[in-house]
Amino acid sequence: MAESGQVEAGGRRRSRRGGGGGAEARRALRGTTTVTQMTYIKRQLPEYEVLSEEGLNLIEANADKVLEEIGLEFRDDAEALGMWKDAGADVKGERVHFPKGLVRELLKTAPKQFTQHARNPERSVEIGGKNTVFAPVYGPPFVRDLDNGRRYATIEDFRNFVKLAYVSPSMHHSGGTVCEPVDIPVNKRHFDMVYSHIKYSDKPFMGSVTAPERAEDSVAMAKLVFGDEFVDNNCVMINLINANSPMVFDDTMVGALKVYARNNQACVVSPFILAGAMSPVTVTGTLTQILAEASAGMAFAQLCRPGAPVVFGTFASSMSMQSGAPTFGTPEPALVLYGAAQLARRLGVPFRSGGSLCGSKLPDAQAAHESSNTIMPTLMAGVNFALHAAGWLEGGLVSSYEKFIIDADQLSMLQKFAQGVDLSENGQALDAIAEVGPGNHYLGSAHTRENFETAFWRSEIADNNSFEQWELEGGKDASVRANELWKAKLAAYEAPPLDEGIDEALNAYITERKSSMEDAFS
Repeated sequence: MAESGQVEAGGRRRSRRGGGGGAEARRALRGTTTVTQMTYIKRQLPEYEVLSEEGLNLIEANADKVLEEIGLEFRDDAEALGMWKDAGADVKGERVHFPKGLVRELLKTAPKQFTQHARNPERSVEIGGKNTVFAPVYGPPFVRDLDNGRRYATIEDFRNFVKLAYVSPSMHHSGGTVCEPVDIPVNKRHFDMVYSHIKYSDKPFMGSVTAPERAEDSVAMAKLVFGDEFVDNNCVMINLINANSPMVFDDTMVGALKVYARNNQACVVSPFILAGAMSPVTVTGTLTQILAEASAGMAFAQLCRPGAPVVFGTFASSMSMQSGAPTFGTPEPALVLYGAAQLARRLGVPFRSGGSLCGSKLPDAQAAHESSNTIMPTLMAGVNFALHAAGWLEGGLVSSYEKFIIDADQLSMLQKFAQGVDLSENGQALDAIAEVGPGNHYLGSAHTRENFETAFWRSEIADNNSFEQWELEGGKDASVRANELWKAKLAAYEAPPLDEGIDEALNAYITERKSSMEDAFS
């Protein structure tokens, strides 16, 4: 399994009509509470830290040993090896040994925080500092919904998830490979995916990393939207570069990294860890390897272009030592997440990890508790860019329509929680306490009347009615309610405006590039 979406799944095309309900669904959606797009989270809470100064120093010293004495491989990329040699590294074959201090010195040019610009400036996000940005699931070859079950994803599904991310107020980012559309040739589908993000959303988006030339196409399309000069001077795409753990960067990932870094676009350098297989079984050992891999990859981006935005990333899960299957929502990956966040802050770069991860096959109780055990540490650790924040199912093999809605609902709850405690005059509520006095109630007080619409977070999914009312309304569980809601959202969806000239230029570029290559499904 490759987090970057490199797992390709070929097979039959199965069409699916999302939406349904037409005008009735639109009326139903308008009848719900009015929603307003939320900006990225500006956390008012302190980060939760699990490592002492002594522990951090120990891990950093061990990572320095790994870099210097063991080294990392940069495979099948002579240019990258030459760049490391010129920078002062000891290169033996494809193995690069880094003198102590080299990597940290190179990282001094990496920005501590940067803006990823959206084509709608109101949707631009700040990555780094006290900010958290939620982005959707990334990479699954399958999708699932209650009506059609589990099946290979199509471009229709891809567009649906982009639209759902666009209309979800708590989703700050359009994401990247929200699912893998296997009904389009492998070598051509990146055009349709990037175009879908541009066409059906005005939130920030990710580029393709499955080949260097696809990264080049992503940059070219971004330039058609934002202009050459703007792209060269600003970040308009963020892109996922996975280390091939343990301690390897392959030519595909390095090739894509070079393209994006040289074009001043952000690279999330993320070791993809299944502890026990791709890293040691211990938290400290895993953190040591993650720090070595991520810092080397980010430093290489600075060799490509000093000042190129980078993000310290990690995707870490544990595994069942009995079956070898990945597990989620367990204590050890949460400790890795908290520890890696501290290490990223020490390096002075933004951090990516977490999400709403689970191994469940359905949006059930297992999915809920495992996702909760991952998304809460995501917020409390101080993650800046949270991929897989909504829709992840079955260990990342499936993008689930219902779970996307359930997860997005929980993200809006975290957005409220991240605001912290209101200590303003209104928050103190002394006037309400004085007005009510002993033995009375607050239901009719002036303070309650002034605040009742915004006093408490409200879920779109949860049912808090009496048993009798719940039964009268059909006795629906959360997944059924989510099924109805995603259909209503898609039926009511209206695309954000896109300049006709830009749209024409994008389609002309795509047509020309697609016609220059034969279809390839592997």
